[in-house]
Amino acid sequence: MAMSVKQAMETRCSIRTYLQEPVPREDIEEIIRLTRLAPSAWNIQPWRFIVVTNKETKQELYNIANKHPQVESAPVAIVVTSDMEDAIANLEEFIHPSMPEDARAWLTNTIPKIFGEQTIEQRGQWGVAQSNIALGYLLIAIRSLGYDSSPMYGFNPYKVRELFELSDHVQIPSIVTLGRRGEEGREHHRHSLDKLIRYV
Repeated sequence: MAMSVKQAMETRCSIRTYLQEPVPREDIEEIIRLTRLAPSAWNIQPWRFIVVTNKETKQELYNIANKHPQVESAPVAIVVTSDMEDAIANLEEFIHPSMPEDARAWLTNTIPKIFGEQTIEQRGQWGVAQSNIALGYLLIAIRSLGYDSSPMYGFNPYKVRELFELSDHVQIPSIVTLGRRGEEGREHHRHSLDKLIRYV
């Protein structure tokens, strides 16, 4: 049974040991369907997802991800990537079809100009910032369907690109493991609201 957003947020924690149960493809696709609803500036949506279920490929990923145990334990690993060059080259894919013609024309002219003044590296970092929004959605979507996850950043991006034959410009914000928990994670330990909020 699907959880509410509140339940998913309150019960999500990073899990490193998973039950050896496959995740049905329909559940994976529902998770990605929900994740793709994340907002992005100009609706550019630079995020892409490589879903790793093959045991041999997952073992290779484990070896280049600093041998994080959750990669080996989880039945699924999702490589979150960001491809700004593909996004910019395909403006028609993200400009809303109901947008007025003058607004469409403005976006079609403005977006290439803005990003054309940046380096590939600058565009890549901008895309990572947008894709991190989708990463947050991904973690909550996973938990909302009763699964667990662990986002990771300790990996060799060059070797990940090589493994999945990705272009050099493609950024990799995170690798996320997915499955049913085989352990209870730690309780949340977070800052107080007083530390986080400033009313003016």
